Amino acid sequence: MRTQNRLLGAGLLALGAAMATVAVLGPFVLDVLRYRISATSLNQIVGGDAAALAVVVPITVAVGVLAIRGHRAAPVLALAPSIFVVYTYTQLIIGNEYLRLPGNVERFFPLLLAVFILAGAITLQAWNSVPAGRLPPTSADVDRTAGVLLLVIAAFVVVGLHLPDYVDAMRDHPGTVQYLSSPTAFWLVKFMDLGIVVPAAITVGIGALRRRQWARKPVYALLGAYTLIGASVAGMAITMVARHDPDASTATAIWSVLLTALLAGLTCAVYRPLFRRAGAAPAQAVGPAPTGGENGMTNLYAGCTTPTSSAPGGSHDRSGNSQGPIHRRGR
Repeated sequence: MRTQNRLLGAGLLALGAAMATVAVLGPFVLDVLRYRISATSLNQIVGGDAAALAVVVPITVAVGVLAIRGHRAAPVLALAPSIFVVYTYTQLIIGNEYLRLPGNVERFFPLLLAVFILAGAITLQAWNSVPAGRLPPTSADVDRTAGVLLLVIAAFVVVGLHLPDYVDAMRDHPGTVQYLSSPTAFWLVKFMDLGIVVPAAITVGIGALRRRQWARKPVYALLGAYTLIGASVAGMAITMVARHDPDASTATAIWSVLLTALLAGLTCAVYRPLFRRAGAAPAQAVGPAPTGGENGMTNLYAGCTTPTSSAPGGSHDRSGNSQGPIHRRGR
């Protein structure tokens, strides 16, 4: 387990460093990496890189440090940045107008591909590290709020982000600047959002509303990933408004910021039980395990409890030998 935590932590630290490298090489800082995209898409990448450096990279590094220290919440927390990278780097790699617009992104394909593969590997390792049945219980109010918010995200992505542009693209003479200038990125984002993000949000949102056990781990993953994606979208929208992009929308920028703030608050509330009773370590339970509740953490890992009551000298095993209370630093 300790080796797995260290590997996960090292992978997250490498992922954070790789994201920072790509962002610095890109148009936001050095402009060495030049994507083959339109001016509108360029503004979006600049905003996304800014959000990556300000939000995603620090979170990824922090989770990596937690993993190296053996914190039990690290595998769950690692899902958010790794899924974020898989989502965004798919668009960075495929969404260029190759052979049509100037740039040199193909020279950095090995770097971008390596970041994508690393993120995918981290996602798989983190996902398989914590069975859904061992996650800490959440309250009915948190489950309902998470379910409603996931459905709101799905509605916002469909109606607020994609429906107007899609209706325009169906016209004989569309006028959306991004569609006319970067059709590859235009349809790729719509395909991923409407074919992956929205169905996942609806499915898991309904599962959370019904308090299904299978939805617990996806709730952690989606809320965290969507929060980071929301921060990136907000950065894009703000950058487009600041640069007076023809496709900019002040309303979209405001709603993106508000929705990201709501997501961040709820994500913190859902993640909070992962950090409670951090001093307890997996061990054989001594006496009956406490039932779930607001402070219940016994389901995170089997037997993750400490004795709640015993004689001054400690508890006793079956042979009658005296045992001291079980205390151990977090793994």
